[in-house]
Amino acid sequence: MEAYGWLALVPPVLAIVLAIWTRQVIVSLFLGIFAGATIIAGWNPLEGLLNSFSTYLVSNSLADSWNIGIIVFCLVIGGMVGVIGKLGGTKAIATAVVRRAKSSRTTLLSTAVLGIIMFFDDYANTMIVGNTMRPITDEENISREKLAYVVDSTAAPVSSMAPVSTWIAMELGLIAAGLQSLNIEGNALLVFFQTVPFRFYSIFALILVITLIVTKKDYSLMYKAEYRARTTGQVVEPGTFPMITEDADILPDEGVEGSVWDAVVPIVIFILVTVFGLYYNGYEEGKTVIQAFGDADASVVLTWSAFIGSIIAIAMGLLRRVFSLKTAIDAWVGGIKSMVIAVIILSLAFALKSVISDMQLAEWLVEITEGILSGKILPLIVFVVAMLIAFSTGTSWGTNSILMPLVIPIAAGVSGAEGVLTPTIIASIGAVLTGAVFGDHCSPISDTTILSSMASGSDHISHVRTQIPYAVTAAVIAAVFGFIPAGFGVPVWLLLLLGTAAIILFVKFFGHRVEDSVETAA
Repeated sequence: MEAYGWLALVPPVLAIVLAIWTRQVIVSLFLGIFAGATIIAGWNPLEGLLNSFSTYLVSNSLADSWNIGIIVFCLVIGGMVGVIGKLGGTKAIATAVVRRAKSSRTTLLSTAVLGIIMFFDDYANTMIVGNTMRPITDEENISREKLAYVVDSTAAPVSSMAPVSTWIAMELGLIAAGLQSLNIEGNALLVFFQTVPFRFYSIFALILVITLIVTKKDYSLMYKAEYRARTTGQVVEPGTFPMITEDADILPDEGVEGSVWDAVVPIVIFILVTVFGLYYNGYEEGKTVIQAFGDADASVVLTWSAFIGSIIAIAMGLLRRVFSLKTAIDAWVGGIKSMVIAVIILSLAFALKSVISDMQLAEWLVEITEGILSGKILPLIVFVVAMLIAFSTGTSWGTNSILMPLVIPIAAGVSGAEGVLTPTIIASIGAVLTGAVFGDHCSPISDTTILSSMASGSDHISHVRTQIPYAVTAAVIAAVFGFIPAGFGVPVWLLLLLGTAAIILFVKFFGHRVEDSVETAA
C-alpha cells in the first residue's frame, strides 16, 4: 500500500471535527470516507465517490465477517430487548430497582457495578448494561449522556484488564511475541498481571466514575446535561437524535404484568451462552481456557447469544400466553428497527477505519514519533502516542498491534535489558494497552463509543462531548501521577494512591452537585 504521510490525517480529523461541529455524525463520517477515498484515487472525486460505496462501505465494511457479525449482533440483541419489553420484563426491572433505589446515586452505582461484573466482553457489556438500565435511569431523571458515560467507562477499561475476556489472547499474544523477539525470559500471563497496576488511565477512569457517583457531583458539559435532566425531565438533549427509537410494538400490552424473571432469564442465558460459546468457539486441543477465550471470534459468539436469548424470551411469552407468535415477532422486529440508525453509523465507522488503514495513518504516526521515544519519559511518551493513534483510528486493538512490537524493543534498549524483564518494559507495555483504551474510549469513530451511545439511547455526539472532559481528567492524572513518576522508578502502589487522592480532591473542588444548584435556584 502507498504511504500518504500527513494526508492520512484528513479523513479522521475531518469526520471528527464535522461531527462535533455539525452534530450530523452520519454525514460527517461519510465525508471523511469520501475525502480519504478521493485522495487514494489520485484526487479523482468521481472515482472516490464510487469507491466510497463499493470498496469501503460494501466490500471492506459490510462484507467483512467480523464487522457484519457485530452489526447482526446489534440488530438481534435489539430484537431480544424488544421481546423482553413486550413481556413486561424491562418495566418490571425498572419498577423493582426504582423501588429499592433511594436516589440517583444508588441507580448509577448499580449501573457501574453491573458494568464491572460484565467483564468478559466490552461489546456485550455496553449492550446489556445500557439497555437494562436505560428505563431505570430515565425514571430517576438521569441524563442519557451520564448513563452512556458510566456504561462506556466500565466496558473497555474493565475488559482490557480482566484475565478472562475477549481481550486476553490479543494482549498475551502481543506481549509474548515482543519478549520472544528479544529473548527476554518471562511468562506472558505473568507479565500481563504485572502490567495491570500500570494501566493508570483504565484504573483512574474507573475510580473517577465511582467518585462522581458517590459524591453526586459533575462538572463541565456533563453537569449541564444532568442539570437539564433533573430540572426539566429531558433525559435527551432537545434537538439531538438519540441512537435508539421507541416502538409501540416493544411496549407491553395493557394489563400485562411482567416479572423481573422475564428479563433476568434471557439475559442470564445470553451471558451463559457467551461465556461457554467463547470457550467452544476458540478451543483447540492443548489450549488453556484463557487462550480459548482470546482466540474465539466474539462477533460469532455474541450473535449466537443474541439469537438464543431472543428464542428463550419468545418461548417464555408463548408458554405463559402473554402474547401470540405474531405479536412476539412484531416485538422482535420492532426492537431491530430501533437499532437501524446506530447500525448505519457503525457501518460508516467501519468503512472509515478501512480508509484510514489503507492510508497507513497508524504507521505514519509511529514513524514520526519514533525518534522521541527515549529516556525516563518513555512510558509517558508511549502513553500519549497510543492515545493519539487510537483516537485517530478509533481502534484500540489496532493501536496495540501497531505499537507493541515497536515499544518493547525500544523499552529494552532504553533500560539496557539483555534478556531481562525490567520495570521500564512493564510500564511501557501498560502504557500502550491503557493509552489505546483512552483513544478508543473517546473517539467518535470508535465502535465501543458508538455502541455505548446506542445501548444508552443517547445522541452520539452528545455522549462524546460530555465524556471527553472526564476522560481527559483521568488521562492527565494518569500522566502526572502515573507515567511521569513511574519512569523515574517511583513505586506503582504509591502512584495509585496519589492518583486516587488527586481524583477525589479534583472532584471535591471542581465538581458541583446538581441538587444544590436546584435548591439555590428555587
